Amino acid sequence: MSFTVGTLVKARGREWVVLPESQDDFLVVRPLGGTDAEVAGIDTDLESVEPASFDLPDPTRLGDYQSCRMLRNAIRLGFRSSAGPFRSFGKIAVEPRPYQLVPLLMALKLDPVRLLIADDVGIGKTVEALLIARELLDRAEVQRMSVLCPPHLAEQWQDELRDKFHIDAELVLSSTARRLDRICGNRSVFDVFPYTIVSLDYIKSESRRDDFIRACPELVIVDEAHTCTSSAQPGRGSTRQQRHEVVKALTQNPDRHLLLVTATPHSGNEEGFRSLLGLLNNEFAELPADLSGDHNRRQRERLARFFVQRRRGDIRHYLESDTSFPDRLEQEQTYKLGKSDYRKLFDRLLSYAREVVQESEGMSRVRQRVRWWAALALLRALASSPAAAAATLRSKLQAISAESPDEVDEISRPLVFDDDSDDFSETQDVVAGADIADLEDDETEAARERKRLLDMARAADKLEGDGDPKLVRIVPLVKELVSGGHRPILFCRFIATAGYLAEQLRQRLPKGVTVIAVTGQIPPSEREQRIQELRDHDKYVLVCTDCLSEGINLQHLFDSVIHYDLSWNPTRHEQREGRVDRFGQPKPEVKVVTYYGTDNQIDGVVLEVLIRKHKAIRKALGVSIPVPTTSNAVLEALYEGLLLRRKDTQQQLLPFEDDEELKPMTSEFNNEWQNAADREKKSRSLFAQHTIKPDEVAQEVAQIQSAIGSATDVEAFVSSSVKAFRGVVGQQNGLCQFDLTESPRAVRESIGNNIKFEGRFELPVSDNELYLSRTHPITEGLATYVMDSALDDSTAGDGPVPAARCGVIRTKAVSTRTTLLLLRLRYHIITTRGDEISPLLAEDTQLVGFRSAPSTAEWLSREEAESLLLAAPDENVTDDVSRNFIQKVIDEFQHVRPRLDEVAEAHGKELLDAHQRVRTAARRTGVKYSIEPQLPPDVLGLYVYLPVMES
Repeated sequence: MSFTVGTLVKARGREWVVLPESQDDFLVVRPLGGTDAEVAGIDTDLESVEPASFDLPDPTRLGDYQSCRMLRNAIRLGFRSSAGPFRSFGKIAVEPRPYQLVPLLMALKLDPVRLLIADDVGIGKTVEALLIARELLDRAEVQRMSVLCPPHLAEQWQDELRDKFHIDAELVLSSTARRLDRICGNRSVFDVFPYTIVSLDYIKSESRRDDFIRACPELVIVDEAHTCTSSAQPGRGSTRQQRHEVVKALTQNPDRHLLLVTATPHSGNEEGFRSLLGLLNNEFAELPADLSGDHNRRQRERLARFFVQRRRGDIRHYLESDTSFPDRLEQEQTYKLGKSDYRKLFDRLLSYAREVVQESEGMSRVRQRVRWWAALALLRALASSPAAAAATLRSKLQAISAESPDEVDEISRPLVFDDDSDDFSETQDVVAGADIADLEDDETEAARERKRLLDMARAADKLEGDGDPKLVRIVPLVKELVSGGHRPILFCRFIATAGYLAEQLRQRLPKGVTVIAVTGQIPPSEREQRIQELRDHDKYVLVCTDCLSEGINLQHLFDSVIHYDLSWNPTRHEQREGRVDRFGQPKPEVKVVTYYGTDNQIDGVVLEVLIRKHKAIRKALGVSIPVPTTSNAVLEALYEGLLLRRKDTQQQLLPFEDDEELKPMTSEFNNEWQNAADREKKSRSLFAQHTIKPDEVAQEVAQIQSAIGSATDVEAFVSSSVKAFRGVVGQQNGLCQFDLTESPRAVRESIGNNIKFEGRFELPVSDNELYLSRTHPITEGLATYVMDSALDDSTAGDGPVPAARCGVIRTKAVSTRTTLLLLRLRYHIITTRGDEISPLLAEDTQLVGFRSAPSTAEWLSREEAESLLLAAPDENVTDDVSRNFIQKVIDEFQHVRPRLDEVAEAHGKELLDAHQRVRTAARRTGVKYSIEPQLPPDVLGLYVYLPVMES
């Protein structure tokens, strides 16, 4: 005998629900009222399986007036194959913010799904992309997916997939390749593992690329998509072009779904942006640069269907739902070298750097560039710390063996400047080196030069600690933050500085403050482990390099950022601050400190030309604009002026506007940056997301909450359940405290023996608080226990049954006898795409009610039935009277059965409409949907409300 998806069967002495993965001779089933962890397989040739029906409630197992509400919430929260417009929401461990549904609704209007998600930093693009992925998987439109991302972000994606979306994905990286080869043998890893997270720079090599393109899953998510453009900027291009070719090849399959994720789709380059759009649709690459004007309206409207980009201000208050982004409190703090020994060393090294550059005149172009980078590297390290200066003086310039000027620049630029690297390697936090003695033609001169460098290095060593004004000034600032309850991150440019600063802070901060350093010397997996160990401490400080400025989200552990070293790329500052200033930060405010020397021209150049300009644009526009690609040339020119022309080394801020030689270049640079900001402002105005109307989102939010419950429903259920099982519930500032010490042992075991715990039912949560979502093990365990105790007669007598399947109360809420029925509805949703048929299971609850006896029933509206859940008893009813009224309804139940079938069929049509409504694109590509209700619906609860007796 074959069984339809969603039908009830009896096997192994209990009832089961048949799941979509079943075949004629092998059933995949879930226990009635059970969880996905209890799913089992039954071979029908070996075991007896019979059709089953769901019995009406037992009148002898009575509950109180809260039974119906609690049982309904337990059932709804237990659903994983939930009803409503989306198939996936019953399976995810996060309640999406309403604004996060917009990309999902946009995606479901496309077939194939090709979408660019370009929301601002910290809004939640990862969740938005994975909502789409999970929905396509649960609609059986895709069976496999890959995430392409930088290698240092791979584990974060893996955690998000596992913890929030219950998807176990395999990492495909250079470090995992050998193990995967052993597992897969001659088969492709993408054929063996349905869900993978792939390093784009690992997969872009020709041999691996061909295998990936051949076996690529139906759905691909590309993170940091702006690094996959075809833009070929000078000194870049080759790596970026390789990535672009991989992604472009994937788009040649017209059925492949593609999600591009980036916070910086333009990256200051219009050509690159066009190539990114071309990955969505070839025609978009040919769009004009200026899409304004009424004659381009259709082009804009078409593009807007594939492109979503919003600032925080756009979604902070959306659909009467406030999203708590922290406020960023920015301040500048300064230090002075004054007449200290550090000033003397500073002047000495600056003079040496000038000498290195000025003496290169007449030398070959290679030697000139080597000397230039040696001088610039020394300046960079000098502004950072005496430790970085000493390390630079003792290290050979890494480009010393280069054979061409371009090779010198290619090696040195990422070590000195902070421009966005074209490969996915992290920011290099090692020193570039300043030792160029090997270039000397005379060995004696080379030895003299090296001795000179070592003398200056030893002088720098002596300044560590109290001789370092930058360090001395930062200590009270850090103390003040820590004593105020803050947990700061200090970002440094070099490994040497981070190690030195961390050691000095350990000595100078009060006892009880833990200080750790994390740099690029530590493998990515160990970095996160080291940071997570801070959870065991109350007060702590993190010192790190820019190896942490991207990737690991740190908002749960930290709330402040100090730019101990100014980055020479203001976008890096934004990335640093974005580690803590993002959705999920439990503190209402985050502090950002920009730290620099007022009589330090090296800081002055960056501060005046880049940092303050960047902040001004961000404040005016609401988002950051990447620095123009000419910034490095401008900085080089400015530092060249410092090295070759300026003599006053103690001038506090450099008046660049007064320098006639530099004025044209800085003016052109500022104009280019401002023009980019103006273009961005215009673009955001043109492409503001109007394809999805707020009332459309509101409709789906309401249906989701009706089908699976909201965070408010979860809180009400967990709190009432704990109280019903003799637990204690307290609340302070939205934080709920639970104590189940006196609860039955079976209840405690159902939630993993969590006897005492604290949590919240909405994000954000602090590090030591639980986020109690509908799929959290505690919520799931309580829901399962409540359902089992209500539905399983064998649990009778094992303790309180707070959610009994029947009950009777007398209440002023009714004027005549009224019966409320709690139904569980099961549906078989059938998707037909050509010859392919995909079955899905959907489950829902429905309240129906009627006045009078079953034979003369006067049916209530849906609103009237819902309102009865709030009715409270006004008089006592004896158990004998209660059993009598329940039995009367059961005896005449045949009169209401036809109406319940009608309710199930009508609700099925609503479900089918919602299922199709959000997936409008499918109808255009020949996909058909149908639905089959599994009749009769299960009557989970039967509750009788009697009017108060007249005196």
